Amino acid sequence: MKKMFTKLFSTVLVMALVLTGFTVKAQQTTLASVTTLNKKNDAKADSAIVAKTDKKTDAAAIVKPAADAPAWVPVRRLWGYAFGDLYFDQHADATNRGSETMYNGVPANRNAFQFRRMYIGYDYDIDQKFTAEVLLASEPNANTGVNGTTSIQNGDNLVDGKMAFWIKNFNLRVRNLWTGTDLVVGEMGTPGFALNEPGTNAPTSLSEATWGYRFIEKTITDFHKNNSYDLGAALQGTFDPKTKNFGYVFMLGNNSTSSLLSAANANTGFYKITYGDLWGKFFNKQLYVDIYAHYAPTSPAVGTIPDQQSNTMMKIFAAYINPKFSIGVEAYTQQIKDGVTNKGTTTNEDATVNGLSIWVKGAIVKDKLSFFARYDGYNPDTKYDSANSYTVNTNYGSYNNPATKETFFTGGLDYTPAPKIHFSPNFWLIDYKDQRASTTTGYVGDDHTLVFRATFYYTFGK
Repeated sequence: MKKMFTKLFSTVLVMALVLTGFTVKAQQTTLASVTTLNKKNDAKADSAIVAKTDKKTDAAAIVKPAADAPAWVPVRRLWGYAFGDLYFDQHADATNRGSETMYNGVPANRNAFQFRRMYIGYDYDIDQKFTAEVLLASEPNANTGVNGTTSIQNGDNLVDGKMAFWIKNFNLRVRNLWTGTDLVVGEMGTPGFALNEPGTNAPTSLSEATWGYRFIEKTITDFHKNNSYDLGAALQGTFDPKTKNFGYVFMLGNNSTSSLLSAANANTGFYKITYGDLWGKFFNKQLYVDIYAHYAPTSPAVGTIPDQQSNTMMKIFAAYINPKFSIGVEAYTQQIKDGVTNKGTTTNEDATVNGLSIWVKGAIVKDKLSFFARYDGYNPDTKYDSANSYTVNTNYGSYNNPATKETFFTGGLDYTPAPKIHFSPNFWLIDYKDQRASTTTGYVGDDHTLVFRATFYYTFGK
């Protein structure tokens, strides 16, 4: 149908150009005749005819650019991608720390084929001003389990263990609400790390897209469960619409991602999260810099907590991008107000989280074989008192263990036999270190989880 429409449109366009050509030629012939006649007529008649032909010439000049202008072609695109592994869990942490990881709870020496993500998306241009996006996701974990008969833990699976899709994005974009700025309303990617919207005024250089190996692992802020998507409204803009080297994102969201929380829940309908981002491309677009912040009040004063709780994040990402070799650094600090209670002093304390990620990647054989390596350091509470244990107060869901520092490593090769198809042998290692002194109640010795993987990744339709 699309090919037939294209052929029909092309035929009509050629006919229009031919007719326009005949019309212009006829106008030129008429103009020549009129000019000859003008020489024989008086000045008044001559002036009238010249004025008349000027109008014809102006009309022809207006028609020509319209005929030459490229036609707008609406997008109707079904797309998707998937990635997974054959993995071997060579060593598992004895106490199953790292609840935010996909291998938490997986026993040592287990091996399996596993999908880690499947996407099906649809993009639809309603007209030149409005476009809609739908994205369905399934993101199962290796540690998915069933609690009783009705509750699923740690995975996007049905109660019977089958993989299931859920709605991750569903939004309407208003292009160029004003020049260089789009308005997006609905469930969408946040500017925390994940936005990558070519052909719009949204950024394409945030940390996830620049790292480029989401099929190996999330970026550090995503790894520790900060929002990659949310329900709300956003302005996504560029300060220089022609070159798109500098821009911003401002978003107001529910801080509930895709969860359907009760209307009475303090985290939806009462408080909102505010996201802000500034990004820039420098030195012929080889240096990317991105500055991000969010502020989220999370609950009112309750029990022994006298003040309203909240969490605030500040993050900077910078990367040098080159086809042969690239390097990136992402660092953030996050304050969780009244996030923990010191059991020894029985006082509430703010928890300050610090994270640092450094990665490198480069080409070995152009367009066929590449390498990558990454290091992450994560401290959930920089002011932790090693002589005491803590309880967690915050209802900020991704924060659950202030005692354990984490160091993450990954590295491997990326073989691309054809565009949009990747095979990657790699390793995945995370070390755990308890911040409590060995004499403090609850102390757990150092341990790690090590997984070897043969990863596959492919995209289609986009």
